[in-house]
Amino acid sequence: QVQLVESGGGLVQPGGSLRLSCAASGSTSSVTTMGWFRRAPGKDREFVGSITWNSGYTYYVDSVKGRFTISKDSAKNMVYLQMNSLKAEDTAIYYCAAKTNYGAKYDAWGQGTQVTVSS
Repeated sequence: QVQLVESGGGLVQPGGSLRLSCAASGSTSSVTTMGWFRRAPGKDREFVGSITWNSGYTYYVDSVKGRFTISKDSAKNMVYLQMNSLKAEDTAIYYCAAKTNYGAKYDAWGQGTQVTVSS
């Protein structure tokens, strides 16, 4: 099994930047894709973007394209979410997740980290 721990959340002003980190441990050799999700107050969980573990291919939803960047450090089993030009609507709990063993679904989840964008 894979364990995930997010960090780096906090309060930031609109237009500011924040970098979230996700540390993976356990059976990390089984990871194929890492994803970032978020849940805003009163809303369903939303997919933000993903990165494939081997090739580093990234994918983003339209609402964050050009503002958010996902990267990884395979040697350290770390994934990052760099968030720039933050908006109030980016306020949410952010989760990292992993697909393992070539499964189609994300089957490992972190506990989440709060990001609040407010002046």
